[in-house]
Amino acid sequence: MSGQSRSRSRPIRRLSPATVDRIAAGEVVERPASVVKELVENAYDAGARTVSVRLVGGGLDRIEVADDGAGIPAGELELAVERHATSKLEPDGPIEGILSLGFRGEALAAIAAVSRFRLLSRPPNAEVAEGIELVGGRVVERFAEPRAPGTTVEVEGLFFNTPARRKFLRSPAREQVEVVRTVEQLYLARPGTAIRLVSEAGELASYPAAATLAEAAARVLGPEFPLASFPVQAEAGEGRLEGVLGVPALAAPTSTGLFVSVNGRPVTSRTLGVAVRVGFGDTVPRHRFPVGVLWLSLDPSRVDVNVHPAKREVRLAAPRDVEDAVRRAVATAVVGSPRLNEPRGGSTLPRASPTGAEPPSPPRPAGIGTAPGLPVQVQRTLPPWRADATALSVAAAADRPRLDLLGPIGALYWVASAGDGLVLVDQHAASERLLYDTLRAGGTLARQGLVDPVALTLTAAERAALAAHAEEVRATGFEVEPFGPTMFRVLAVPSYRGRTVRAQAVAELLRELAEGGRPTLPDGLEERRAASIACHAAIRAGDVVERARIAEILSALDRLPDRPRTCPHGRPILVHLPRQRLDRWFLRSGG
Repeated sequence: MSGQSRSRSRPIRRLSPATVDRIAAGEVVERPASVVKELVENAYDAGARTVSVRLVGGGLDRIEVADDGAGIPAGELELAVERHATSKLEPDGPIEGILSLGFRGEALAAIAAVSRFRLLSRPPNAEVAEGIELVGGRVVERFAEPRAPGTTVEVEGLFFNTPARRKFLRSPAREQVEVVRTVEQLYLARPGTAIRLVSEAGELASYPAAATLAEAAARVLGPEFPLASFPVQAEAGEGRLEGVLGVPALAAPTSTGLFVSVNGRPVTSRTLGVAVRVGFGDTVPRHRFPVGVLWLSLDPSRVDVNVHPAKREVRLAAPRDVEDAVRRAVATAVVGSPRLNEPRGGSTLPRASPTGAEPPSPPRPAGIGTAPGLPVQVQRTLPPWRADATALSVAAAADRPRLDLLGPIGALYWVASAGDGLVLVDQHAASERLLYDTLRAGGTLARQGLVDPVALTLTAAERAALAAHAEEVRATGFEVEPFGPTMFRVLAVPSYRGRTVRAQAVAELLRELAEGGRPTLPDGLEERRAASIACHAAIRAGDVVERARIAEILSALDRLPDRPRTCPHGRPILVHLPRQRLDRWFLRSGG
């Protein structure tokens, strides 16, 4: 109340123009990636065919964006950095039916207000490039320099005059990850323009102009993507849908692998993402998301691009019609795709599992221990192994019944009798939970050197994540070294109690670390990272586990605090089938 009374006692006053500019800049400029987005969009609007982005300190120290577009006449340079001055909109509107990416005249002014800003531009008919320099939004110099037609914008010391905002930014390496992701979104929305991204350490990514959507998707999602994807084409509302989507096995743990654009504008749309997810039906597991690229071409008058300060979202005139059309188109394409049931990590894919999903289990056996190609896992002549008392029986009594292990099913589940019923245990979930709790308690993974190093091609986003999380990746047990511009060699992998992690899992781990770890885990960042590591180091579906190892895992789970019943991202470790339920299934009235 005292704070409110003090506020009420003060007179109402106009803010200074400088303060207004810095406040308004926060709506457009949130981090280096925001600056890059606005400047690349300006280059697109100028008709650029090539764009170069240079970063120093992840963009915190310096950002330079150069293009070969139409340029800005010398007499309009001051207007270009003035708020709400633009060449893309008539002074009196209208603001409907907009096709340009920038139109509010805010971007350059907002960026200049919180940086040391330099703009150099030359239209094709000018003999020399002219420029303007600003510090904190104030013009300090005009100059002229040689330059080919086009525009160069240099931004130094971002947020130097708003230290409170700068302190909330992340490390340079992690800000660089965000820039790479933003450039990917921009490129996939308009792949006809080539984009090159470099840092002080060298080239981060190069996306040449692409003639087709599939070609562009391969540049961002990896060269193996076309071999595990299918096209989507359909009428969508009063527009057109075109896309390329990964097969269900490529589904990712986050929704960031789906790139959506509307009329060449990259957008974030939860409803369109849901429509795509629903279109896949039950071919994509719960808590996983489709991967791919979708273009929506709609009548500009039916799209409101003025609903978000940073233009990340749009409003459609008939959203339900468009969403239904997207859902139907995806469902039709999924059903008609010959690649729908291709196995994860099949021979067509260099990576065993591009998104961290478990590989498929082998064919279901006709009986326990009779699966073709697998050793006999349970024999009737063997006595059942008996574990110590365990919490896996869900009994309330203090002296919980022991588990009598009957054996594994299809190298996927373990079956045990438990007093008055049966218990089914998911071997991956059980192993993952045990490893997760070990890591959270301060345990570490050993490192196993590879006799034959494994070569992997990492995407630009994965390479940026490796730079941002190099120490964390090494701490998990992976040892990775460059082996060319995009190739890396995995020299060592994590090992836990004699079990080694697949070398290909490093790419999956990088993508998850870039997102902060497993997103379905509600705890903090360290917990999410531990969950990601545990998932990739745990026993996987399809792995044959010796009985002694099963006994060890079940006993160790019983000793964990609170005896957890789910893996870190929510999948159940076990299912208990009490005797009464078995009786009902077999139509028995009593015991």
